[in-house]
Amino acid sequence: MEQRMLTRRRMMSLTASAMVGAALKARRAYGERLSEGKKSGFKIGACDWTLGKATNPASIEFAKGLGLDGVQVDFGSPENDLPLRKPEIQQQFLEAVKAHGVEIGSLAMGALNQVPYKSDKRAEKWVSEAVDVCKVMGVPVVLLAFFGDGDLQGDKEGCKATIDRLKEVAPKAEEAGVILGVESMLNAQQHMDILERVGSPAVKVYYDVGNMQHAGYNIYDEIRFLGKNICEFHAKDYDDLYGKGSVDFPKVRQAMDAVGYRGWLQIEGVKMPLGLEESVRYDVEYLRSVFPREV
Repeated sequence: MEQRMLTRRRMMSLTASAMVGAALKARRAYGERLSEGKKSGFKIGACDWTLGKATNPASIEFAKGLGLDGVQVDFGSPENDLPLRKPEIQQQFLEAVKAHGVEIGSLAMGALNQVPYKSDKRAEKWVSEAVDVCKVMGVPVVLLAFFGDGDLQGDKEGCKATIDRLKEVAPKAEEAGVILGVESMLNAQQHMDILERVGSPAVKVYYDVGNMQHAGYNIYDEIRFLGKNICEFHAKDYDDLYGKGSVDFPKVRQAMDAVGYRGWLQIEGVKMPLGLEESVRYDVEYLRSVFPREV
């Protein structure tokens, strides 16, 4: 009897391992499919809220004037009922993209910092709708923010609820070819725990180098650890203009090279000592020297 129980446990363990392996393999294949046809280098964008034009189609023309490849567009505030969900606002953005030749690299749902995904039914509905908006606008990534009221640190129940909700929406995201990017103050291992428990290739980590360094993590090791489970990056330095502060962007590039990352870096500015436009121009020029369009 004891031998049979051990055998059964062994079989269950092997089955669980196979399921995890299959999920990880599917996640890698999914990311590779989304990357097909993209250029081999990097694109430099900026968050529309950093440009002072949150959820405003004027951010597209403004970004072009600053030499950016694109923008990350926020859904807007809960007080305004997340205006990017409105078809007329989506259309205005698409027309601006066509007119000015600047891309929308990704979308962002910063409202989750006020209306937590882990505990508010409205947030659950919004994330599901975000997949639809991404599909309409032809944008492959939406950042899901977990800061402020939505913080997951030390919140075991909140993490479990987040995982359960991500499991529900992930199949819809997979079918639409959309990545849900989890951005939080959790460390790399904690992020991986969430991804593995969700078990979907449509859920990845949105990595902010400034936030993670500010939290005390070794960002260069974390990037290597997370590898292809990172969908996109925020470029940020809490201390100064890029290249003058504490984030070693050449080392970030080395870590990206090690895991094969190519794609967007979105400027989320903190230090703007030269004024908004001058500081962004400086940061764009510096980032292009480290992260060129073609490699």
